[in-house]
Amino acid sequence: MFKKILVPTDASEFSRRALKAAIDLAQTVQAEIELLHVSYTPQAFWGYTISYGITVTQDQLDQSGELALEATLAGVDSAKVLINQKVESGHPVTVILDEIKKEGIDLIVMGSHGYGAITGSVLGSVSQRVLQRASCPVLIIK
Repeated sequence: MFKKILVPTDASEFSRRALKAAIDLAQTVQAEIELLHVSYTPQAFWGYTISYGITVTQDQLDQSGELALEATLAGVDSAKVLINQKVESGHPVTVILDEIKKEGIDLIVMGSHGYGAITGSVLGSVSQRVLQRASCPVLIIK
């Protein structure tokens, strides 16, 4: 059934709920989990405008990604499931969709902030865009 479950995280409480649901499911079907944080590139982080002399390196963004993984895993009982952690750079939707193909993902479990269709389209709902474009099942946890 499901052998590889992808859990994208932004270190929010919604992502933590998604990870807990994925762990429960992975224990049931004996799957492994890939916990993924997508850090923006410095250009995407600041936009393509002048950053007023403030510089953020890719290493700093990747370090914040590692912290996001740690925050998501903090206090979560994951001893019975193999969880591979990964930090990638780019746009979250694009990286998540690429990860499906590269890693042979069978299911995506992700949290939703619950903005709704209109607000989500304005604010850029990652979960809505992944749900529309993914080639595998997507489970959205509220």
